[in-house]
Amino acid sequence: MKKHVIVLEAEGGADKWIDGHRRDTMPIVNAIREKGYTSEVIYFRDEWFHDVFDYILKKADAVVVRINPGNLPNGEGRLFEMLRQLHDSNVLILTHPNTMMRFGAKDALSKLAGTELVPEDTYAYYTYDEFKKTFPKSISYGTRVLKQNRGSTGEGIWRVEIVDNKVEYEPGDTLPLDTVIKCTEAVDNHVEYNSLGKFMKFCKRYIEGENGMLVDMRYMPRIVEGEIRILMVADQPIFVVHKKPAQEKDAFSATIASGAQYTYYKPEEYQELVDKFVNLIPMISEKLGKIKNTPIIWTADFMLDTDANGNDTYVLGEMNCSCVGFFSHLDMGIQEMVADEVIKRIEEKHRRVA
Repeated sequence: MKKHVIVLEAEGGADKWIDGHRRDTMPIVNAIREKGYTSEVIYFRDEWFHDVFDYILKKADAVVVRINPGNLPNGEGRLFEMLRQLHDSNVLILTHPNTMMRFGAKDALSKLAGTELVPEDTYAYYTYDEFKKTFPKSISYGTRVLKQNRGSTGEGIWRVEIVDNKVEYEPGDTLPLDTVIKCTEAVDNHVEYNSLGKFMKFCKRYIEGENGMLVDMRYMPRIVEGEIRILMVADQPIFVVHKKPAQEKDAFSATIASGAQYTYYKPEEYQELVDKFVNLIPMISEKLGKIKNTPIIWTADFMLDTDANGNDTYVLGEMNCSCVGFFSHLDMGIQEMVADEVIKRIEEKHRRVA
């Protein structure tokens, strides 16, 4: 065992501070060092693939990946290829690309449909033909939300509602493609009116290409009361964020860019939700591909709903584990929790091999 951890970053990007790193990168490095290991930061570029691979293989027990996908000019393809090869060469990858993709992809919602977390009428479209066949019927049951697999901060997430009073229909009908719909994008809450057919053709861009697909789920009207995000380090809840959309007409996005307000709470202030989610992590991991280890740093976002008895309930809206930041909460010691988890996994792996 080398007792050395490498933190992997991408050069540049809006997430970098004056030292060229993410603000939470060096705190992680220093926390690992304080626990008796050595640690350093290196950068990844596609053209450095082999050099970075050889360096990590020679030096490190583990890699902590802190790369925002948008900061890699050519996407994550080569990065993920390298990480998988390192994993196969016995280097611990935190978080492994397969886990990132299975937890972080929007179609995780369709795989969890019908569980305690996600409504049964939640679908994933992997081809345009599937979308054309199903969505004109799906929208007949009420307002829907479409979510693209790629993108972030609400880009490509649309609330779609019928506003055509000339069309008579019942739930379960397949609506004509000239039906007028109102579409609101979460990135900035802007509104567009279109025909169902034209909007579906527009959405084709989200389905085509590598990892392209759309998730179609029921709109939760109580989203205007805000989303509830749980930040996790492995299987430990750290804090809860209440993200309330801007109080203006048509607003439903809970991103900072769209004017949402964030309020932070201790996990025990949302004890029922937190306990329910933590207890369901083994089920989530099983449904998403029998994943042995949770992501190292990740979040789960929930929306309020109401059950048949009028009680509050929560619906999972998204999970994120590609590069979750926590620099505004360094005073909580999250970096030390991350360091503890990294070292624990290294030592558990070493004991299994030994």
